[in-house]
Amino acid sequence: MVSVIGQLGSSAGDSAQRVSGQSASLPAHVDLLIVGGGIMGLWAAVKAERQGIRTLLLDALRPASGASGGLLGALMPHMPDRFGEKKKFQFDALIALEDEVKRLEAETGLSCGYRRCGRIIPLPKPHLRPIAARHGLDAAEHWRAGERQFAWTLLDASPDAAWIHPQTGPSGFVHDTLAARVSPRALTAALLASIESSRHVQRINGRRVLSLEAQAAVLETGERIGFGHAIIAAGTGSFPLLEQLGGACGEALVRPLGSAVKGQAALLKADVDPARPVIFLNGLYVVAHEGGHVAIGSTSEDQFEDGFSTDGQLDALIARARDMSPDLQNAEVVERWAGLRPKAVDRDPMVGPHPDHAQVIALTGGFKVSFGLAHRLADVALAGVSGQPADIPSSFALSHHLQVAGMRA
Repeated sequence: MVSVIGQLGSSAGDSAQRVSGQSASLPAHVDLLIVGGGIMGLWAAVKAERQGIRTLLLDALRPASGASGGLLGALMPHMPDRFGEKKKFQFDALIALEDEVKRLEAETGLSCGYRRCGRIIPLPKPHLRPIAARHGLDAAEHWRAGERQFAWTLLDASPDAAWIHPQTGPSGFVHDTLAARVSPRALTAALLASIESSRHVQRINGRRVLSLEAQAAVLETGERIGFGHAIIAAGTGSFPLLEQLGGACGEALVRPLGSAVKGQAALLKADVDPARPVIFLNGLYVVAHEGGHVAIGSTSEDQFEDGFSTDGQLDALIARARDMSPDLQNAEVVERWAGLRPKAVDRDPMVGPHPDHAQVIALTGGFKVSFGLAHRLADVALAGVSGQPADIPSSFALSHHLQVAGMRA
């Protein structure tokens, strides 16, 4: 198996760009058109190949060139309390991803940089301790998968003073064994490798879809391509495409279906054990990866002038991480990254067929949870292609987001 070392510092789509360039000719019609080659579109293409669906994957630039080409890769469960349909869907997806990764690695010979490493959450205030204790009981009840039990354990002291300073949690620490991490670039590289060896999926880069018509997509170049179904997985670019179709029964939308949220992250070089748990505190993630790399992130910026530049907000995150982890005190920053993540109008992922245009299926809006859910959401999108019902949280459905976007404030 090829190691993930060395893949963290380069875009996963670069080698594949040489295979499917802008000069490739478009077919006149495909059974399935997937618009967007981020983590959502890549999983959809892999799953479509497994079902034998004649598919074209289009990306405006190259796969994983947007938010899916980032650094962090934290796979974080929701708190285990109030365990409803949304948390159950996410829990099942996080468990299933382990086997999905094993299959992908076996098929491609590539490592995805996946590890169920767990998570440490410092408790900076005394009132958080009894809440954490109750969450431990909730996890014992809900965090079960067959015979596997995942824990949410309250600790009095830091489990590793070099990795997380004891003063970070004056009221204790939580250790959960469900959280995991993956290398975003290694996972997308493995998905691309799987697609490149496929029989039913063609991939073309450098083609931006400008608009959707009745079972046809119009490209920025003026080219048109007909489709039986289209999965719109273009990240932040998905929202304006889907808005063109309007709401259910032709209802006008009074607000956008989603927006871009800027995130900044950094990659540090540090000689740390890659098995160390993710650290999470007040929006700050510290994630140990293979090859002596540690990812730090991320900001969540609704307002910004440049979505792809880093600034003092990232400097502040790095400083916080150094204060929290003695192992990072002198770690060299080897990469700074910024990108735009798609947040749907009602925040949850957006998936499923349009109520008036069943041939058009959304697969976007993952925001902070895309890497943990994309494989399951791709299954939901492909169920829409085959006309099969899909069991998803009601707040995930495209129809729900259209309803929210049609409501006047």
